[in-house]
Amino acid sequence: MARPSGPVPDGAGAPGTGVRATSPARYAVGMFGTSIPINMFNTLGTYFYVVALGMDGRAFAAAMGIYAAIDALDNPVYGFLSDRTRTRFGRRKPWMVLATPALAIGLICFFWPPDALTGTALVVWFAVFTIITGTTDSMINANYGALLPELFRNEKRRALANGMRQGFQLLAMIISVAASPMLVDAFGYVSVAVVFGGVAAVVITFSALGAREDPAALGTDRPRIVASIKAMASNGKFWLIALTSGAYSSGMALVLAAVSFFVTFTLDLDLAYATYLLAAVIGSSVLCLALWTLLVRRFGPELVWRIALLTLALALLTCPGPNPWPRRSPTGWASGWATPG
Repeated sequence: MARPSGPVPDGAGAPGTGVRATSPARYAVGMFGTSIPINMFNTLGTYFYVVALGMDGRAFAAAMGIYAAIDALDNPVYGFLSDRTRTRFGRRKPWMVLATPALAIGLICFFWPPDALTGTALVVWFAVFTIITGTTDSMINANYGALLPELFRNEKRRALANGMRQGFQLLAMIISVAASPMLVDAFGYVSVAVVFGGVAAVVITFSALGAREDPAALGTDRPRIVASIKAMASNGKFWLIALTSGAYSSGMALVLAAVSFFVTFTLDLDLAYATYLLAAVIGSSVLCLALWTLLVRRFGPELVWRIALLTLALALLTCPGPNPWPRRSPTGWASGWATPG
C-alpha cells in the first residue's frame, strides 16, 4: 500500500483515533518540573551532607556508590516496564503520575533529616532518600522522554515541542542551579526543598495529564526481557552513546557539586556567593546557544557534538587545582527552616 503524501500527523491527533493532539507547550513545561528538584539535589546535596551536617566523606562515597549502581540499571528497567504497560490511560502517563509524589517527598526528606540523626543513622537516611529521589527522577524522565516521538510524529511540531522543552529546562537551571545557593542562604534548605518539590509535583502532573497518547500503541507487541537484553547488548551505538553520556553526566555532576565547596573553602565566601558563579556559567551558556545553533546548521549535529565534548574535556583537564582549603568549621546550617547568617 502506498504511503499517504503530505505531512505526517501527530500520533495522538491522527484522523480516526478520536484523540485530540497534544499541546507542545503543555508537554514542554514538564521539563521545568523534572529539572527543578534534581538540579537542587545535584548542586547542593553533597555540600549539605558533608559540610552542613558533617557526614564522613568515606561513608558518603560508599552510599553514593550504591546509588550509582542502581542508577545505571533503573533507566533500562523503567523503559522496559513502560513499553509493556497497557492501561486505558496510556503507557507512559501512569508511571509519571505515580512517581511524581514520590520524587517530591524524596527531595523534601533528603534535605530534612531529623536533628537527632548522626553517624550510621544519618548515612542510612542519606542513602535511602538519595535512592528514592534519584530513581523516581529516572522513572519520570524515562517516560517523559519516550513521549516526545510518540506524541509528535510531525517533525515540525516535534522540533517546536523540543525547542520549548529546552527553554523550560534552561529556566529551571537558572532557578534551581544558579539561584539555589542564595535561596538556601536566605530561607534554609528545607523551605527551598518544599517549594521546589511542590512546584515539580504540580507541573509534572499537569504536563502528564495533558499528554494524549495514541491508543494504537496499546496494540503493539510487548517486548520480552531476553530479546530486549540481547538487542541492547549487541548494539554498539547504544553502548557508545551510553558510555559517552555517562562520562559527560559524571563530569558535569562533579562541577555542579564542587562549586559550593570552591566558594566556601577556596574563596572563603558564604554559600550565597555560589549563585553569582553559577549564574555567570549559565548566562554564558545562553549567549553561546546562538553560536552552537549556527555551527550545527553548518556542520551537522554529530560533528558539533564531538567538538563540544572535546572542548568540555579540555576545560576540565586544564582547570587549575584549588589551593589547600582553609580550616573552616561547619556551622550546622539548614537542618531547620532557616539558615543562620
